[in-house]
Amino acid sequence: MPIIVNLDVMMAKRKISLNELSEKVDLTLSNLSILKTGKAKAIRFSTLEAICKALDCQPGDILEYVNDKKGIATR
Repeated sequence: MPIIVNLDVMMAKRKISLNELSEKVDLTLSNLSILKTGKAKAIRFSTLEAICKALDCQPGDILEYVNDKKGIATR
């Protein structure tokens, strides 16, 4: 899939656990885990906003587009 979720990277940079983030964004642990592992097919803007607020980051810090044809990551 050409959209890569770098949630685990931002969580590591902010030194926050999945459980702690789950509580801060009011999202179930299983749904957050699905997003973190890149298995989610969609994300609500309200969820993305809550995650960005909790991690003090921008959406582009979490989501990355990779051109499958060229194998090039772009932001």
